[in-house]
Amino acid sequence: MITETYRGIWVVAFRELLHFVSDRTRIISSLMFPLMFLVVFGAGFSRIVGGLAGGVDFIHFIYPGILAMTVLTSSLLSGTSVVVDREHGFLKEVLVAPLSRVGVILGKALGGSLTSLLQGMIMLVIAPIIGLSITPLLVVKLLPTLLILSLALSGLGILMATRMHSQQGFQFLMQLIVFPLMFLAGVFFPVDGVPVWLQIVAKVNPLTYGVDAIRQIFLAPQITNAAAEISGGEVVSTGITLSGHRMGVVEDIMVIGLIGFVLLLAGVWSFSRTEA
Repeated sequence: MITETYRGIWVVAFRELLHFVSDRTRIISSLMFPLMFLVVFGAGFSRIVGGLAGGVDFIHFIYPGILAMTVLTSSLLSGTSVVVDREHGFLKEVLVAPLSRVGVILGKALGGSLTSLLQGMIMLVIAPIIGLSITPLLVVKLLPTLLILSLALSGLGILMATRMHSQQGFQFLMQLIVFPLMFLAGVFFPVDGVPVWLQIVAKVNPLTYGVDAIRQIFLAPQITNAAAEISGGEVVSTGITLSGHRMGVVEDIMVIGLIGFVLLLAGVWSFSRTEA
């Protein structure tokens, strides 16, 4: 029974991966979105903002956030398959198969996270172009962070999709969520440099911890105890602090995992109610 469940989960995940690989438009569009931000903000604002304390260039500072943004858009799009399968009647066929609703959601979340991970790996090609070195050790450190982040965000995408009955409605809801998640995650500025009420909102955002973990992995030698120099001479920490404690990579990953677990549970509950 357990073996059949695992096999069913992997079948659903593999189907999601095949759909992604065969959809060139989705691949290109999900990559062009973060690339546009990297070019506009990285090249355009780097001269205005200048460098960060610790010798970190602004474009190097935002690149980890752009990488996390790639995972965000791809992971949320994984929810589209739930809506499409419902519209085409395929979801009913899946639900009569010997696989529980939990297995269906886990399979779709796993498939979504694998596609997001693949796109994240593609984005790494850009790193050497902007002057960031890529080593095998760095990739090994990045993989679990990107995988757990993509699982958490796939859970959010699926949770959204369980309440949507059209692709247009899902796309509209996704656009409403993507930009607040992105701009409140510290992609373009240090989270601890914003007003307190915005810090509270940012620190319940799973993408915030993903950006921080990826940034530490890429820039740890440069941003240890570093600060961003904001106009006017104010110095702001570039990392995340909770109750005065500076979050490390492992702690960031644990928070992402906890939030992701809650989102997946909520997705399973919502899916079970709507597809009862």
